[in-house]
Amino acid sequence: MTSTFFGLNIAASGLRAANAALNTTANNISNVNTKGYSRQTVNQEANDALRVFATYGCAGAGVDTIAIERVRDSFYDVKFRNNAQLLGNVTQKNYYNKLMEQYLDDDGTTGFSSLFNKMTASLQSVMTAAGTTESKTAYISNVRSITEYFNNVYNNLQGLQADVNAEVKLCADRISSIAQEVASLNKQINVIEMTGTVANELRDKRDVLLDDLSKMISIETKETPIIDENQPDRDTGATRFQVWVAGGYELVDTYEFRKMICVSRDADGSTGQNDIEGLYDIKWGSASFKDGDDIRELANFAMDSRIIGGELQGLLAMRDGNNSQYFHGTSTYVDEDARPVKVTVKVDDANLMDMNKCAIPETGAIHIGVQDFKYDKWEYDGYDTYTFTIDPESLVTMPTRGTTVNIGYSNEYQGIPYYLQQMNEWIRQFSSAVNDIAVDGYTSDSLEGVSMLTGSMDDNSAAQYSYEQLTTLSQNKGYYKLRGGNFAVNNVLLSNADRLATKGDLTEGESEFGNLTKLKDMFSTKKIFRGATSGEFLTKVLADVALNSSNSGTLEDTYTALDTTIQKQRLSDSGVDEDEEASNLVKFQNAYTLSSKMIQTLTEIYDRLILQTGV
Repeated sequence: MTSTFFGLNIAASGLRAANAALNTTANNISNVNTKGYSRQTVNQEANDALRVFATYGCAGAGVDTIAIERVRDSFYDVKFRNNAQLLGNVTQKNYYNKLMEQYLDDDGTTGFSSLFNKMTASLQSVMTAAGTTESKTAYISNVRSITEYFNNVYNNLQGLQADVNAEVKLCADRISSIAQEVASLNKQINVIEMTGTVANELRDKRDVLLDDLSKMISIETKETPIIDENQPDRDTGATRFQVWVAGGYELVDTYEFRKMICVSRDADGSTGQNDIEGLYDIKWGSASFKDGDDIRELANFAMDSRIIGGELQGLLAMRDGNNSQYFHGTSTYVDEDARPVKVTVKVDDANLMDMNKCAIPETGAIHIGVQDFKYDKWEYDGYDTYTFTIDPESLVTMPTRGTTVNIGYSNEYQGIPYYLQQMNEWIRQFSSAVNDIAVDGYTSDSLEGVSMLTGSMDDNSAAQYSYEQLTTLSQNKGYYKLRGGNFAVNNVLLSNADRLATKGDLTEGESEFGNLTKLKDMFSTKKIFRGATSGEFLTKVLADVALNSSNSGTLEDTYTALDTTIQKQRLSDSGVDEDEEASNLVKFQNAYTLSSKMIQTLTEIYDRLILQTGV
């Protein structure tokens, strides 16, 4: 037989359950606009019935409030985060592609096509104005405008590379910071949940951090229960939570985390001729690493991976994107007896056999086999073999023969280095074609012609490369030393425009312009850059950047739309719906009222039973 007060216990359990449901509803309503908050519900089940040894067998014992749990579907979390890393990637590419478009765009006055047309028009003026000094000076000035255009664009793109480089570090630092926060939250969650409750709000905070992390880098998560080895059937309540990034790097393992550490390259450790100094390499270090520690113990982060994902991959694509045109070959000979040591490398990439496309730094870092070295200089045989002179200070172990050799790494995207190299290729081809004509002609007063285009030897001096240094003395490197940053007009012509070679040979009269006619024909007919004439440089390059910008813009719109759709699906499940909560408020209020009324009814019964029933 049940206790006399058994009904009161049942009613009290209903009252407690309704009260918990009302409090949970109030919490949901108050967090309706809280970012990352997951709707919570009260999990209830009927208490075990009691055997009362009566004809009806068992009596229900009320309701048991098991837990307050959040409503969350991990399926939508995975979909959201997978899309977020794709969106972060293309967003960065789209932003910087549009900036490059602006730098290269021709506004009708200062753009390449406008300046090139002015130059060719002034060349015609020299021929129609009987070669006056004034017309020659105007022509040289317009040629100089072309060189200054490339100087400005080159510097602007290098400045853009510096901005991207700084953002790479910010991204890596933020990833490390989130890893530390997640590890801290894991500990707090386990402390609470080992007591048998659910840390809903802390789990929401962790999910918000993971959402933010997925925008910066691809992530995978896994949560598994921690088993008590002595009592395997006992539920400890604790879990092991792991986060992997970039396809395999374990960023967080419960309470432990790792850092992404940016290390600035040495001044003599460059991997690209056009790269700014101080580009960051990314290392993989422990949580205990701090500034000033030995970086030689740190593992390399694979920046050439195609599954990094997120904003970090987009930034690396823009900063290092070389359209897969980088130095790579096989070491065929190591001269160990030489001091310093020399390594011979054979290449089979056609781009590496054309000095107009060469982007190897004069000194820099080289990877041979599994070792990193630095080289002081390099030589080229004019065909398929390079010889590098290894810096003795970097020679910890001897380079090995028959191993892969590379400078930098392959990044198939057309980023800032790609466009800088396209500029250099045009400059070298154009300078070679112009100078060959110029030095083959004669001035109006029958002096030998001088080269027209060259480059500054040093940004801080007026010294320039001579024609001989760029050709016969270049040791098969041709115009390799010319690039957008040092492109210039020969100082001889700047100081005396009459040194312009106008005649094709000595037999021509003073007012004849055979050499200028050759130059004009070269401008309009000779294919010097990607199958196009000199003046079509911008058309080719703008086509590349416009296509990349269009693709990244389209993808950004697509992934943004998907982000909105997935977020709506996720909110429909885990978000707070005001109408639904209003309905729940009425439902739980009624349940609370009915339980209260049950207690009131039982109170009256007990009053009659105890006080008004005679003994």
